[in-house]
Amino acid sequence: QLQASGGGLVQAGASLRLSCAASGRTFSTYAMGWFRQAPGKEREFVSAINWSGDQIRYSDSIKGRFTISRDNAKNTLYLQMNNLKPEDTAVYYCAKDRNPRPSVTSGAYDYWGQGTQVTVSS
Repeated sequence: QLQASGGGLVQAGASLRLSCAASGRTFSTYAMGWFRQAPGKEREFVSAINWSGDQIRYSDSIKGRFTISRDNAKNTLYLQMNNLKPEDTAVYYCAKDRNPRPSVTSGAYDYWGQGTQVTVSS
């Protein structure tokens, strides 16, 4: 089970840190990722990290502003989001990859969290 948290309503330029706590099984040997879905749009890739944290992928839209990390001892995935923009408004989902290497396509992920809402006002 994956439980995402940390979303909220902030102004443009603010920061948020999302967390995704895994329970019920060990996710430390798999890549993990963040996706987001804005109203009326398809779910899109945000970032992913391999099991050891040394392979990371970011979408171009958030590169340089967001940082993904993980703490395998705590079975927790993080997404530090800085300089938030109104276009970052979406429900953010964490997910477990089927593979140890990070994927950018949602089909590679087999476990999904329930999502946490991030709203950025201008």
